Amino acid sequence: MAGESRQPGRHILVLNAGSSSLKAAVLLSTAGARAPVALLRGEVSGLKATPSVRVKNADGAILTDGPASGVAAGSYEDALGLLLDIFATAGYPANVYAAAGHRVVHGGTLYRAPVKIDAAVVDALDTLKPLAPHHLPPNLAGIRALTERLPNLPQVACFDTAFHATQGAEATTLPLPRDYREKGYRRYGFHGLSYAFIVSEFARVTGQPLPRRTIIAHLGNGASMCAVLRGRSVATTMGFSTLDGLIMGSRSGSIDPGVLIDLVRREHLGAEQLEDVLYNRSGLLGLSGVSADVRTLLATDTEEVRFALDAYCMAAARNAASLMAPLGGCDALIFTGGVGENAAPIRRGILERLAWAGVRLDAAANTLHAKRISTPRSKISAWVVPTDEENMIARETLRLVKA
Repeated sequence: MAGESRQPGRHILVLNAGSSSLKAAVLLSTAGARAPVALLRGEVSGLKATPSVRVKNADGAILTDGPASGVAAGSYEDALGLLLDIFATAGYPANVYAAAGHRVVHGGTLYRAPVKIDAAVVDALDTLKPLAPHHLPPNLAGIRALTERLPNLPQVACFDTAFHATQGAEATTLPLPRDYREKGYRRYGFHGLSYAFIVSEFARVTGQPLPRRTIIAHLGNGASMCAVLRGRSVATTMGFSTLDGLIMGSRSGSIDPGVLIDLVRREHLGAEQLEDVLYNRSGLLGLSGVSADVRTLLATDTEEVRFALDAYCMAAARNAASLMAPLGGCDALIFTGGVGENAAPIRRGILERLAWAGVRLDAAANTLHAKRISTPRSKISAWVVPTDEENMIARETLRLVKA
């Protein structure tokens, strides 16, 4: 019966609307607790074509797994309604939520911290859509869908760019003519919610204080690295867009701009075709010809796949090395994200390429996915710390709702 599983405290609904999925979670904050805890996590995936739904409880038990009945292709409203109905059946009806927090990929220069959502904020985010055309439209669709369904529920936008607002002009300015720079062409950086969580949790997870000069590697289908000095972002590998920096699942990462000019000139690619190549057909997928998924590639032993993974590790090592400059060195390297937390061969491939900097890998600890994966003699310590962006969003939402 709905409501039976409800626990005392403040329940926060967290939404992450992506280009082809809607993720949602219910988190509970109780008096005296260090941080909220997740009670339910759900996702409607394949939203552009054939939607499916999967919901798990706090123990990882699957409550729902199958076709997303009643969800029309591309409808965030339908997807949200289905997830909320499943959550209600599990004991968390709409009237239990104290507030909702949204992952919003881009805040531009307008938003350097989380903000309560109102009509003016939604209008402002609409103007920023050209900065993140793959991400902001679905982010806004999630906000609008929840507003339509629960108009009186306080909502908070938490920005992936906000963590990088501490970076100086040397890190954010692009070497373009002034008139372009004044139109917003600059480096922003992303995955900030993940980085903020790692900074806040490192000491608790490892029992050690966060080292002064730290490089955090958020490795997933999208991937980036961040140079963190005394807990603050000073540089990152992603720039104006989520396309920059590391080789990713299907994104190219950094590429010579001359190649792009040549693809337009000689291959006659238009803007949409070029965008498709760089975002959807490149990276590990383009190099391997097999998959964008590291799990699939690690289980496939061909020359092309081995080369793709080697190139991925080398690109990550090169980017990590470049981040040592703004830090003035490096004391620790932290792996997080789906690949960073679970792919021991990838971690090994990156750290072995950084042995020159003083990293000494503990092979056994790495294979076991231990918290510390470097030896005691390693000049640069290496760690694996799981991220939880939903938890960070719930914390920030609670903070603003209480204010």
